[in-house]
Amino acid sequence: MRTPTSPDHPPRPAPGGPGTLRADCASCFGLCCVALPFIASADFARDKAAGEPCGNLDTDFRCGIHARLRAGGYQGCTVYDCFGAGQQVSRETFGGRDWRQHPDTARAMFDAFPVVRHLRELLWYLTDALGHEAARPLHPGLRALLAETGALTRREPAELVRLDVAAHREKVNTLLLRTSELVRAPVRGRKKDRRGADLMGARLRGADLRGVSLRGADLIAADLSGADLRQADLIGADLRDADLSGADLRGSLFLTQMQANAARGDTATGLPPALDRPAHWS
Repeated sequence: MRTPTSPDHPPRPAPGGPGTLRADCASCFGLCCVALPFIASADFARDKAAGEPCGNLDTDFRCGIHARLRAGGYQGCTVYDCFGAGQQVSRETFGGRDWRQHPDTARAMFDAFPVVRHLRELLWYLTDALGHEAARPLHPGLRALLAETGALTRREPAELVRLDVAAHREKVNTLLLRTSELVRAPVRGRKKDRRGADLMGARLRGADLRGVSLRGADLIAADLSGADLRQADLIGADLRDADLSGADLRGSLFLTQMQANAARGDTATGLPPALDRPAHWS
């Protein structure tokens, strides 16, 4: 359900190699359109229960309104990214057996999908951390966790649903926090810790936010136009409807495609090379 990229901004290689952590909807059985629930809101036109196919899902597992999702009231679909969990569960975990032709697999497939999605999100963060030279002392540990997390995604369906994902996430987060500290340390000047800060609608136009921790910060509808966010830690920051026009996010930490898709930006917005420029940006 990823937003198509503009011809002027072709997809860039994702961390971990070409396509590794990128959603390939053509190789997925529409899992995000079935396994996940929708709640009628500004993001979704109507409610949908988990396990219930979206009314827009065609028999070939393609979205029938993909070209007009935003206009049709499904903005949330254009923001969502599974980090490639959909194709892995469809083609590897279940060996290409789809839930329509093999309904006996449906429940297990829908239960496994969010688990693999969480794990693949962690793979994204770990790979991002390995791309920062300042974190070189941590690279051996990061590579070990990358391998361990990748192995977890390849477990059998019954094993996947029994995984303590929260415990593994905490294990990964310990190294991500240390990575953040090492990467942000060289930035001169006082770096405020704005972790979890309520910055909804904040006026931060042109702000120098280099090296600032914005982990889990609420930046909904914040004005970050022209802001310098290099080496800022953005893991978990809520950027829905935030204005990133002209902002510099190159070298920022742990920014995901979902966060970029949820925000507003333009051709002057500087993004990390692993991310696509969303098609809806001006």
